[in-house]
Amino acid sequence: MKKFALSLSVLGVAIAFAGPIRAAEISFAANTTGKNVEFLNKQLAIFEKETGNQVKLVTMPSSSSEQFSQYRLWLAAGNKDIDVYQTDVIWAPQLADQFIDLKDATKDVAGQFFPSIIASQTVNGRLVALPLFTDAPALFYRKDLLEKYGKLPPKTWDEMAAIAKDVQDKERQAGQKDLWGYVFQGNSYEGLTCNALEWVKSSGGGQIVEPDGTISINNEKAAAALERAKGWIGTISPPGVLAYQEEESRGVWQTGNAVFMRNWPYAYSLGNGSDSAVKGKFDVMTLPVAAAGDKPSSTLGGWNLAVSKYSEKQEAAIALVKFLASKDVQKARAIELSNLPTLTDLYDDKDVAAAQPFMPNWKPIFQDAVPRPSATAKVKYNEVSSKFWTAVHNTLSGSGSAAENLELLEADLTTLKGDAW
Repeated sequence: MKKFALSLSVLGVAIAFAGPIRAAEISFAANTTGKNVEFLNKQLAIFEKETGNQVKLVTMPSSSSEQFSQYRLWLAAGNKDIDVYQTDVIWAPQLADQFIDLKDATKDVAGQFFPSIIASQTVNGRLVALPLFTDAPALFYRKDLLEKYGKLPPKTWDEMAAIAKDVQDKERQAGQKDLWGYVFQGNSYEGLTCNALEWVKSSGGGQIVEPDGTISINNEKAAAALERAKGWIGTISPPGVLAYQEEESRGVWQTGNAVFMRNWPYAYSLGNGSDSAVKGKFDVMTLPVAAAGDKPSSTLGGWNLAVSKYSEKQEAAIALVKFLASKDVQKARAIELSNLPTLTDLYDDKDVAAAQPFMPNWKPIFQDAVPRPSATAKVKYNEVSSKFWTAVHNTLSGSGSAAENLELLEADLTTLKGDAW
């Protein structure tokens, strides 16, 4: 595979805005999902060789909720030990005051990024993080099994469930006792907020809290969407899915034990790895809808790079951020990890298209993705999401009906909102 590295002259342009930077030792906190750490270690070695700086990688849990909790503790304490943070797209409004403004430092490259993604990381006119890669989930499906039983890829959730059950039952009768129809992220954490938002939004049930601040989640369409998902547990989805995060879902899928999976783009390259039981046997498509005419709704995800205002090595930290978000590194990330670039030009790149043929077709999925209400709820978003995923998890696990749980959720969110978000 062709390797992409920044030459010294190119990197020189990236850090020229700040003039010469003395060699420094900086710390970078990043998550451990998939092969992110392995990839980062290779890129950090290049950065260190080109700049003379040294980077200590501080690995974080793959759970975004756990990662956020740790970040918030460090930043609240004014921790000087972490210089650069890998941040989720939803954290910008909540952590903005803890990060420096990157607008001036990145004015030479900011125009290369999707404007909407830059906007998602801009709070009160300050660019608090530079986009690293964007994300929007899709429905992964076993094309070999669908073809075997004469099935077409589903357009609605009910079609998906019916196909999943039929293929699951027939394959089990044929001897594959561990096969399940559908795996997703059902644990009580941020990932469940993403899944459930997709079920609700694609059913015409709104998006929890609307952009104007209206709490919209307590409605019949939202309740029906959650009851539909509840019906999957134990029929097409294993009971253990209520404890699954991204990696647990991928583990079942990649060992060949699921017909369908909802997951993020990173699972695509891993699913086609040499150690995968489903290599060459699957494809991806937009997530289903409740009924014809409804709009597919993938949750907007993505990860970014922020510099702590408590860092004593901000110039070197900014140089690292610009390096990791650069075209060459994003290209390598797209090819090796199937992460979606945040730079517009890379969707027309022949090398990216050759290595990840699905990627150009993913562009409209994330461009039409539904954002979580972090921009509306601001610093209260984490509580909004926690209350939502708890209500959803209670419903899925049989603790109260969807209607009952959403009514309680509406009351809780109303109290949380107070006079305004």
